[in-house]
Amino acid sequence: MDPMTEAIWLTVRLAAITTVVLLIVGTPLAWWLARSRAWWKEGVGALVTLPLVLPPTVLGFYLLLALNPSSPLGQAAGAVFGHTLPFTFEGLVVASVIASLPFVVQPIRNAFEAMGERPLEVAATLRAGPWDAFLTVAVPLARNGFLTGAVLGFAHTVGEFGVVLMIGGNIPGETKVLSVAIYDYVETLQWGKAHALAGGMVAFSFVVILTVSLIGRRSGWVGR
Repeated sequence: MDPMTEAIWLTVRLAAITTVVLLIVGTPLAWWLARSRAWWKEGVGALVTLPLVLPPTVLGFYLLLALNPSSPLGQAAGAVFGHTLPFTFEGLVVASVIASLPFVVQPIRNAFEAMGERPLEVAATLRAGPWDAFLTVAVPLARNGFLTGAVLGFAHTVGEFGVVLMIGGNIPGETKVLSVAIYDYVETLQWGKAHALAGGMVAFSFVVILTVSLIGRRSGWVGR
């Protein structure tokens, strides 16, 4: 496999795994943020949203410190994965999940909040339990939030640079994703390859923006 194809495949694999993990982790978190009346929930919401405003290198730096072999978290990760996480594909997944978390949680939370109380109250009158009401009422009504979150989470993971470079470095076949490959090609003055990958990223970004816009418009039509 040539280096460009290898970087593309690695990026798609990373983005797909990260998106699945984000949906699994982000859905209950978004539900709790949308439904909880705890006074401290906005503090949790701010913590989830922090990657939106933190410079990626800052986030990557603190993740690197948190996951280093001598830290408690790093030792726990080593026991689970059998090796330390920095400069590995698994480390990229962990870093990407944290960096892309707000892009998935926020749309799903907004969709749950927009749903209101009425559908769940109706489900309760029909003797649906909390879990049944969540799966058969809340999730279908929030489907556009799930779609938007999945698209944004995938796209942000594909385009992330600072965090993945800090955590993963530049190891071909292991951590050298598209954004790092473009940087590498520019540094080595391989303009043609840099143009090919960067142009593909521009086209991909356009498709993502168009998709999210169409999902939003469809959501508006449904609500009328």
